[in-house]
Amino acid sequence: MENKKTGNPVRSISLVMLLTLLGKLTGLLRDRMLTVNYGSSLTTSAFLTASRIPRVFFDAMFASAISASFIPVFNELGERRGKEDALDFSANFVSVIGAFAAVITVLGVVFARPLVTLFADGYDAETAALCASLTRVMFPTVLFTAVAYSYVGILQSFERFNLPALISVVANAIVLIYYYTLNSRFGIYGLAIAFLIGWFMQAAIQAPTAHRLGFRFRPDFRLKSEGMKKVFALMLPVMLSTWVQPINLTINSKFGSRLFEGAGVSAVELASNLYLIVIGVFVLSVTNVIFPKLAKLSAADAEQSFGETVRATLHSALYVVMPMTAGLMVLAAPLVRLIYGGGEFGDFSVAITARALVWFSLGMPGYTVQTILSRVYFAEQNGKIPLIAGAASIAVNIVLCAVLSGPLDVAGLAVASTAAITVNALILAIPLRKRGIRAFDRELTLNTLKSAAAAVIMAGAAYGALRAVSGFSAGKLGELAAVAVPAVCGVLVYFILTLLLRCTEAKLAAGLIKRK
Repeated sequence: MENKKTGNPVRSISLVMLLTLLGKLTGLLRDRMLTVNYGSSLTTSAFLTASRIPRVFFDAMFASAISASFIPVFNELGERRGKEDALDFSANFVSVIGAFAAVITVLGVVFARPLVTLFADGYDAETAALCASLTRVMFPTVLFTAVAYSYVGILQSFERFNLPALISVVANAIVLIYYYTLNSRFGIYGLAIAFLIGWFMQAAIQAPTAHRLGFRFRPDFRLKSEGMKKVFALMLPVMLSTWVQPINLTINSKFGSRLFEGAGVSAVELASNLYLIVIGVFVLSVTNVIFPKLAKLSAADAEQSFGETVRATLHSALYVVMPMTAGLMVLAAPLVRLIYGGGEFGDFSVAITARALVWFSLGMPGYTVQTILSRVYFAEQNGKIPLIAGAASIAVNIVLCAVLSGPLDVAGLAVASTAAITVNALILAIPLRKRGIRAFDRELTLNTLKSAAAAVIMAGAAYGALRAVSGFSAGKLGELAAVAVPAVCGVLVYFILTLLLRCTEAKLAAGLIKRK
């Protein structure tokens, strides 16, 4: 296709990562404002559940069609039939997905109360009623997000990654403005409306760029066009496989609603959000840039380049993720205290959230592998293997939540999530090896073991630094030091150790630093 923007993929990933980081930081501030104003109260739990319900429906029913089905089909049509036909397909896609999303929105508003019972059966009658009301307010986010992510698919297919990475900053900024101006007057219902406006703006700010690239929205509800047939053929298995994360988080929250008189929901949700923010900045930045490339390589039958891209992506990602895992496990408590602590979010809330975060963190390598390898299958328009892996993951999570939530409370729910993600990653990796795409070849396995060993030693260094600075300064400045100083020490130790162990990525990073 013409009118595509090309450039250095490392530079693209770096800029997307920076914008994603900005979005995650504003998201952290948004979550902190929730905890400071409402603590880990039942109001907070009700709001978090109400915001999760429409997100789960979007993730389960539309995210797969947009992120995993739209981009490969759009690129295939563009390569085979040209830009105009691909853009005609995009208008058809937006029309159909928007119509489905509107129907789901209406059903969600009508059946809000039964949905609350399904998602959180541990709430008392008052909390359940509040949650149902908030769910009705926020359910139109399904429609707004479907349109926004359709624009993301169009822009990313033209290798425009920066604006899609920026949309969460805009949405979070709107919510933060509400906290600082209107929260004291309109409370939790006003907050729900602010979230709704934020999601609407995610779509609105992308429309002008999509228009400049040639997209023109024309109502086109054909279900049997060539493009939509391909989407539907891929959508069902991909949709079922991408249910894994939202369904597993929903299962965790459902069990969490039975812990600490409902406060377990806040602990699980906030710990999960923080975990996904830390890991998502890197992994999602990489996959958002690499996925369109994989889709093009698959469409061109460039098997060798396809396999090399997969291996290189896994090598780099796991090298970075290993120290993230160790660092977050050591710094879980001071990080939770720094981000969420204060106001209504006291020591007990910090303790249970940090306990969950420690065990969520252990799932970072599995999350990384699972996220990258699932994109490999989606780029090839193959949803069968991710479907099998996802089903196994959900089954593991349900069983372990039931077994571990009693003796280990929120930590048991996090352990269940970590085990489920790891199982998912392992099942995805096995078929690739049989096809000759040796995602985990000898070099990657050896480098990963070296990185893991260095990360363990790094964790000890970070813990020693944490002990040294604890109590050095009071207030938020002291809390920041308790996170920053051990983190910097840990990164330095990890980098030096991986250089001494001759890890490939460490040598590449050292060479890049010398050149700069």
